[in-house]
Amino acid sequence: MAAGSGPAERGGLEAAVRGRLRGLRERWARGLRERAEAASPPGPPGGEGEAEEASALQVLPIDVQLNIMSFLSPQDLCHLGSTSCYWRAAVQDPLLWRYFLLRDLPFWTSVDWKSLPDVEIFNKAFSEVSDNALYDYMAIYKKSCPQSRRSWKSSRPRYGAVTSFLQSLVTQAEPRFAMFGPGLEELDNSLVRKMMTCPEILLVAGLPQRRIHGIGSGVSFQFNNNQKFNILTLYSTTSVERKRAREEQAAVVNKMFYQENSVAGNQQAVHYNVIAQVKKVCEVVDGFIYVANAEAHKKHDRQEEMAHILAMIDPTLGPPNRPLLVLSCVSQEDVKRIPCVYMAHQLQLNLLNQPWMVQDTVAATLTGLLSGIEWLLEEADCKNTQ
Repeated sequence: MAAGSGPAERGGLEAAVRGRLRGLRERWARGLRERAEAASPPGPPGGEGEAEEASALQVLPIDVQLNIMSFLSPQDLCHLGSTSCYWRAAVQDPLLWRYFLLRDLPFWTSVDWKSLPDVEIFNKAFSEVSDNALYDYMAIYKKSCPQSRRSWKSSRPRYGAVTSFLQSLVTQAEPRFAMFGPGLEELDNSLVRKMMTCPEILLVAGLPQRRIHGIGSGVSFQFNNNQKFNILTLYSTTSVERKRAREEQAAVVNKMFYQENSVAGNQQAVHYNVIAQVKKVCEVVDGFIYVANAEAHKKHDRQEEMAHILAMIDPTLGPPNRPLLVLSCVSQEDVKRIPCVYMAHQLQLNLLNQPWMVQDTVAATLTGLLSGIEWLLEEADCKNTQ
């Protein structure tokens, strides 16, 4: 996927960043000498004027400077850039931010429709000239980094809190979400079972009265001991068939969808529709939860997965722009995962016209689940108040 972000690529980029920092310091030191010579009569080299303008941090070896900057957040780097002309030029270097982007991106735990970096940024070979001309890597990093997004979110006006309080005075039906996807069935640990048996993280609030023929009523949960929401879990087939497929290590035939073939020009196109019972769910829910299998050692057909997602969120089945939460799920913490940014591109979520978010999740511990649910509830609430 990310051909341009392997160890060799990052090593070459790091060497380029060091070279740029060395060049910057040489120009900065030369400028100091020229200004000192212009402002005072000639004297012995290494006079006091030059020493006073150079801070201890600026004269450190370049490798040490780069290592120090690697521990700073984007906000801290911007603050560092405001301390002197040297550091302002250093922290604005696009190669430095491309280096941070390729280094940190695999460890980010979430990405959304507003922050997903373009695939070309990390999927092409490094070219110093073209990269500097095409991309503002500093802006891309600050927009995409989860820490920056959380900081931006916390700095917004608190109108939402007032609105939520006023809405709490009015009796409203709890939001309903349809949950589906291979991560519900393929992982060694069951996400749904953990959600049902872990009240310290997510409290089961009961079974609602509203039922959908052939599907049931779903399960209601209580988020942060306050807001209730309902999840309708949709499996590809019966529990008996899923168990048999796991024992035989065979593929499960997904009975939620059926194929339709059409001809576009000279090519045959295949797309999916949902069956009647699932269609009834899609018509009434406020959003969708897709549980993706993010375990790196397993094979995945992301093209078919995306076709299933498109069938579920078909705008003809319900209100447009309903939010989609993708839980990028692994069984346990120690399982190697596909980074959430790569998952978003593999599923081609950038092609969707509605709000979406990919959240790293662990089925055994529910790590990341509440962050995803919080985003989903906020997006559903914003849509319902429009």
